[in-house]
Amino acid sequence: MNEDRFTLLRLAEAILFATAEPVAPAALAQRLPDGTDVKGLVEELKGLYANRGVNLVEIDGRYAFRTAPDLGPRLQIEREVPRKLSRAAIETLAIIAYHQPVTRAEIEEIRGVALSKGTLDTLMEIGWIEPKGHRKTAGRPATWRTTAAFLDQFGLESIGDLPGIEELKAAGLLDARPAISALGASAAAASRRIDDLDEEAEKASEGEEEEAVDAAEALAGLAPAEGERAEAEAQEAVAEPV
Repeated sequence: MNEDRFTLLRLAEAILFATAEPVAPAALAQRLPDGTDVKGLVEELKGLYANRGVNLVEIDGRYAFRTAPDLGPRLQIEREVPRKLSRAAIETLAIIAYHQPVTRAEIEEIRGVALSKGTLDTLMEIGWIEPKGHRKTAGRPATWRTTAAFLDQFGLESIGDLPGIEELKAAGLLDARPAISALGASAAAASRRIDDLDEEAEKASEGEEEEAVDAAEALAGLAPAEGERAEAEAQEAVAEPV
């Protein structure tokens, strides 16, 4: 190999290393002296790098240096990338935590909107919820509950350690927007429905008795203690119309 040939090899090598994308033979030829045997240079470089950590490879008629195939797996780096939960996922998690075991339909009823399948899948992939079994009703819908990983994540010994409505009010979480935590989201939904029911109770009359009682019964499923109080107030309002 004479000096000129060696210089051409080095130049072709430098061009291929310095270019991020695979290089076409025509592009190489533009950077090399006229009459250069581009194909011959490329084949020679392929031989020189055949047993190196990087190889010169052909990709759709273009050339590029790539990591040797047998070394690729050893260069992979795995990192855990935290993924921020959507508001729908946070509210769904809160509903499951406070009402487990709960079905998909019950979650949708409490949230007031349809639940995408991806929401439950995301929470299950994280490991915070799991199937509990099937409700013994028509269609035998699947029910969901939280896991030990959920308790560990939120520093709880058991589901009984979840804060109640009054505790969340004292912590200022009920009116947080957007939801500050899974617990705050559920409590915020409960608070809004309680306020709506209180307003209905104040306006109740003898002709509205059935509607007010139905609203109180629906709320009882979301926050039992608050629901019973609101139902009692609704009954009183019916007995003594404004």
